Amino acid sequence: MLRQQDVGHRVVVRRIVGVSGDRPLYTDALGELVDLTETELTIATDKGTLRVPLREVHRAKRVPPASRPSAAAVIALELAADEAWPAPVRAKLGNWLLRAAENWTGRANSALAAGDPDRPLAAAIDAVEKWYADHGQRPLINAPMPLASPVNAMLDERGWSARPLTLVQTAALAPILATAGRGDLPPVDLADSPGDDWYAMVAEHKGTLPSAAIRVLTGVPEKVFAHVRDADGDLIAIARGAVTGPDRWLGISLLQTAPAMRRRGLGQHVVRGIAQWAGQHGATRAYLQVEERNTPAVALYGRLGFSTHHTYLTREAPR
Repeated sequence: MLRQQDVGHRVVVRRIVGVSGDRPLYTDALGELVDLTETELTIATDKGTLRVPLREVHRAKRVPPASRPSAAAVIALELAADEAWPAPVRAKLGNWLLRAAENWTGRANSALAAGDPDRPLAAAIDAVEKWYADHGQRPLINAPMPLASPVNAMLDERGWSARPLTLVQTAALAPILATAGRGDLPPVDLADSPGDDWYAMVAEHKGTLPSAAIRVLTGVPEKVFAHVRDADGDLIAIARGAVTGPDRWLGISLLQTAPAMRRRGLGQHVVRGIAQWAGQHGATRAYLQVEERNTPAVALYGRLGFSTHHTYLTREAPR
């Protein structure tokens, strides 16, 4: 039988679904164990989240991790992430998404090449270039890997450059919530809207926030803004959380700590606070996006149980 230390790992569960004659009928489910209670277990499968009462479990065990997620799993997570970071100007190219937000962040200003663009690849890239030219922006394409390998190959041929590799990392909420907290840290205040100093802290790293940025940050029905203040009331850490998608993913973004307050556990403290909120909103798994070269952040997320689900490259058209 599974134990708490199996949460966050890939498992196979054989469950009893009925009886034929005097013999039980079984079905197997394979996926990531995202929660385990005294009465049921929850696994994230390629077909969605499945909750299984323990009384129905015949056998269950941990299995080796999959070598890579399925194309369907990558697309589902990318669409949940798009929903959590909604560009105000949008269009569709088959199943590709075209997005613009006054050039604020690559995610909100790139075409998401996930799925079938409903035309030959060369024509799809031509259409992306025209759409962004019509909107007065440099064409960008977000190419999830390995799903968009053919897209990347053609963009290489066309001379498109690439920004640093981004890791899309995921974790079950249960291990995050189980991490030990520090009692000497200020509380995490979770608000429905950000304060002016919250926006100012974001602008220090993301540049001036245009009106489109405010719409990206606040345009999600289920979102929360984390504020941590010191004894003088000064803001020392922030983050944003959003729960989106049919699988109720928690997206964590804009985790920042004031330079003088780093290496004190504030990052884990804030993530844990947002995870508690997300669990109350039906989420069982979290994701975040971090550049591979940001080794301190990658290390922090690793301590919280995050591992890489897939990667993506943001490609830039030649000037």
